[in-house]
Amino acid sequence: MRRTLPLFLVTALALSACTDANRELGAGMDHGTFGNATMNNTLVQSGQMDVREALGRRFAADVPSTITFPFNSAQLTTEARRALDHQANWMRQFPELRFSVYGHTDLVGSDAYNRALGKRRAQAVVGYLASRGVSTTRLEALVSYGETRPVIVTLAPEQRNRRTVTEVSGFAQGSQAPLNGKYAAVIWREYITLAERRHPANKVVEQVLIPGE
Repeated sequence: MRRTLPLFLVTALALSACTDANRELGAGMDHGTFGNATMNNTLVQSGQMDVREALGRRFAADVPSTITFPFNSAQLTTEARRALDHQANWMRQFPELRFSVYGHTDLVGSDAYNRALGKRRAQAVVGYLASRGVSTTRLEALVSYGETRPVIVTLAPEQRNRRTVTEVSGFAQGSQAPLNGKYAAVIWREYITLAERRHPANKVVEQVLIPGE
């Protein structure tokens, strides 16, 4: 013999199953950073946070901003190209921003030679990013630190010193002021992207039966 659960118990089970579907939209996406975009925008607009510094930290956190090179070479390796593909994808999502690419070398060779080599490395990166759809008007390869800023201080060849570093340098079209709405546009576009998610499928609650003894 089989008997059904009381109606109130079935109703309670149904409500419990629907709890996830009835949560506030976006609740599942909050990992402790909800409201950061608004907070950062407020700090920028009030002058309490430097725009370039804030976006630079964001760029460095989201993508690999540094690539390395073979000894005495400005040729891009397969690994470097993969890293630059990530950079280019990020840059295309933020067309308001400009970027600078800084070339570095190890301590082998003369200062003049290494400065020229660092510049060629920076130009190689700019050329590759341009081939991936980033406008050259947003890219600069104007400064080479050569051998003057090593990651590892050694006179021997050191791959970690043979590198380029890509950084956010400001807003496109020569604008340096965040109050023109460009920074707000960046935050707003990201906010809309994060808010768009598929609504969870409705859950069907069947009648719960208890088998008889």
